[in-house]
Amino acid sequence: MDRIVRIIGLAREQVKDFVVPIVTLVAEKKDPFLVLVSCILSLRTKDKTTAEACQRLFKAADDPRAMAALSSPRIEKLIYPVGFFRTKAKVIRELSKRLEVEFNGKVPGDLDTLLSFKGVGRKTANLVLGLGFGIPAICVDSHVHQISNRLGWVKTKDPDDTESGLAGIIPGKYWIELNTILVAFGQNICLPVSPRCSICRIRKYCKRIGVKNHR
Repeated sequence: MDRIVRIIGLAREQVKDFVVPIVTLVAEKKDPFLVLVSCILSLRTKDKTTAEACQRLFKAADDPRAMAALSSPRIEKLIYPVGFFRTKAKVIRELSKRLEVEFNGKVPGDLDTLLSFKGVGRKTANLVLGLGFGIPAICVDSHVHQISNRLGWVKTKDPDDTESGLAGIIPGKYWIELNTILVAFGQNICLPVSPRCSICRIRKYCKRIGVKNHR
């Protein structure tokens, strides 16, 4: 465990001057609803595109009542060109309506209820719990999954298995920030193809599992 804590610390230090993921920036507003919506927008979409979409959308509506009042075509126009923008517009509008009707406009702070919303998976739910509510949760996206396997922390093919594996070896106090650190690390250093191992500060701890070419 000391080794893992050391690796997290080195990765945190290396990414401190990089641009943090957009959902982390949105979380600074301390609003779980904005975290939830920004996470949905970010799925299969580059951060720059997501950031611009969030800015346009949240200017028009930044709470469930206002969001539910927008038409799906209006939301589509505001969030375009995020990936699957038509589907995401419908998901955002419907969950906003449900939040307003069933939860008095408040995002629930428990995993099972969040997962009951259409379009909300474990990645999104855990990110909302961690960044939106400060509740320890491990959010596993493609970067977290890939880097954890490269390091040899886990040997998994499924993100849910990765989440379970990491929960057993990483101290709870690091759960919330782990996604932010590893996403920034994966976007800038531990790239999916040809990772930049020569400048990586954790390379001596890395087993480079699955890495065929690196720089």
